[in-house]
Amino acid sequence: MATKPPSSASGTYGEASIRVLKGLEPVKQRPGMYTRTDNPLHIIQEVIDNAADEALAGHGKRIDVTLHADGSVSVEDDGRGIPFGLHPEEKVPVLEIVFTRLHAGGKFDKGSGGAYSFSGGLHGVGVSVTNALSKRLDVTVYRAGQVAALGFAGGDVVQALTVRKAGSGDRKAGTTARAWPDARYFESAELPKAELTHLLRSKAVLMPGVTVTLSVEKTGEKATWLYKGGLRDYLMQTLNADPVIPLFEGAHYADGSETENVAEGEGAAWCVAFTDEGSPVRESYVNLIPTVAGGTHESGLKDGLFQAVKGFIDMHSFLPKGVKLMPEDVFSRASFVLSAKVLDPQFQGQIKERLNSRDALRLVSNCVKPALELWLNQHVEFGKKLADLVIRQAQTRQRASQKVEKRKGSGVAVLPGKLTDCESRDLNLNEIFLVEGDSAGGSAKMGRNKETQAILPLRGKVLNAWEVERDRLFANNEIHDIAVAVGVDPHGANDSPDLSGLRYGKICILSDADVDGSHIQVLLLTLFFRHFPKLIETGHIYIAKPPLFRIDAPARGKKPAAKIYALDEGELTATLDKLRKEGARPPPSAGAWSISRFKGLGEMNAEQLWDTTLNPDTRRLLQVEFAALGFTETVASLTKLMGKGEAQARRDLMELRGDDVEVDV
Repeated sequence: MATKPPSSASGTYGEASIRVLKGLEPVKQRPGMYTRTDNPLHIIQEVIDNAADEALAGHGKRIDVTLHADGSVSVEDDGRGIPFGLHPEEKVPVLEIVFTRLHAGGKFDKGSGGAYSFSGGLHGVGVSVTNALSKRLDVTVYRAGQVAALGFAGGDVVQALTVRKAGSGDRKAGTTARAWPDARYFESAELPKAELTHLLRSKAVLMPGVTVTLSVEKTGEKATWLYKGGLRDYLMQTLNADPVIPLFEGAHYADGSETENVAEGEGAAWCVAFTDEGSPVRESYVNLIPTVAGGTHESGLKDGLFQAVKGFIDMHSFLPKGVKLMPEDVFSRASFVLSAKVLDPQFQGQIKERLNSRDALRLVSNCVKPALELWLNQHVEFGKKLADLVIRQAQTRQRASQKVEKRKGSGVAVLPGKLTDCESRDLNLNEIFLVEGDSAGGSAKMGRNKETQAILPLRGKVLNAWEVERDRLFANNEIHDIAVAVGVDPHGANDSPDLSGLRYGKICILSDADVDGSHIQVLLLTLFFRHFPKLIETGHIYIAKPPLFRIDAPARGKKPAAKIYALDEGELTATLDKLRKEGARPPPSAGAWSISRFKGLGEMNAEQLWDTTLNPDTRRLLQVEFAALGFTETVASLTKLMGKGEAQARRDLMELRGDDVEVDV
């Protein structure tokens, strides 16, 4: 007998309940996923970034922005002009594709002959988001002796592409886009003029020789920026205090002779000022994109500055006895402007406010460190002044941490013998990693930052502590060692435990990326939830996410050979798809990529474990929080999962939801 498909009437869930969002609908439904919604600045910035990418590629000398009286904004450049012929595969004008399709653009092709070697608009949602969130958008392109025009409303084409021969009054090349932002999508329809001015001025600073203008129709104002002094002039204009030594500036870009993971042309330009007072001024950019939330390129600058200054202080024996330097001692008084060039930057989120590219840390550090080392040794008198400033910062920090230590009291238990402790006593900096197995513990000990990172290897699987009475916990050696090392006694959800003895700000579970590792994670999370819940509530428990795969990728186009890490099967598939698009060959072809699967953390050497899992600037660390369903419901769920008398409940759960789980065996 035929069965009737499930109904999609109100209150039911059937086939017709599934809706597929097409074109630019996802942007209109959830604009906050693609742009800032406090005001339209970011969608205008996407158009400005396209013009800047043309200038960065050496094809433009002007960017003109106009705030029109009707609320629209136009951006005009003298670059090559967006192509407007038919796309060879899509059979649609390329100009239309650029403004109406997510993940479409000319900046994905990084091979030889690509339109852009270095660019910021790499997530492919740039001006298509501008179009989706505008009441109207008109674009005009001047290219190859022709003028093409196209009009949109709400993201849809309302004026078909027209092409005419360029006249005597037309520009030779370039693109003009004029957008009317739709106020429905923004808290305020007004563009913040101060932020826009800052953005345009910074573009001019980062592109010496490029003229950037801002015109306001209502008032007749016009501002023009053309910088020849570069980052130095810009930083000096924005500093809040006089620097204690002359500004340290420089630039370095790879010439092709560098080691793997660095492409020709990658590098950075920087200008750094050290001040004794005032709020530091810090601005960073990646391929001219402002990264207001920082990222790995800023971490590279921090590392390069610290290594160079520490080396100078050690060489001249300036450091007083008992004082230990930390990177923040150098960085806390540093103001800077940093402009990095990265071939294939990976940003966090669509609005590109933070750089996540792991290789950028080493790239920038390797640019800055030797340059500062040379500068300090050429100007020893300035080096001494900088050393004095840094040492004062370290002494102030250590005094503050000692005050906290005294309040903890003198009753300290004997620490576990297998604990490799850190040297710092600053709770805000200290971390402990609970590591699965002695082998992995050995790699972690060698790869860690011994100043702030402690390692406690765990032997075998930790006891399932869900139904263990509190006074019986310490019969288990592993649980005893964890409690003593952390410095907090077991307690219940309604207790008010003494956390003054807590020795680490972050308690990180570090287990293998396989099924057994996940099991150990669950056992440790069960222990903390049941017997140390206040550590979760106060945000001290974390899970480290080591990679499961390493891909050795060959050189392809302008991209050098590289070692790429993948967290899981899904990330591995995405990485291999990307390598195929970049021209890399799959096995068994000659010169193909190769894939290694880590059987456990013990297979990683110290450097690999540091780069992927321990380094605060490049690792993935998840903070553990109480589930949104509430404490009582969480207890019920964990009882079903971890209780000894709940076998039937677990069997029912697996029969009901087993198909939802991908098991790695």
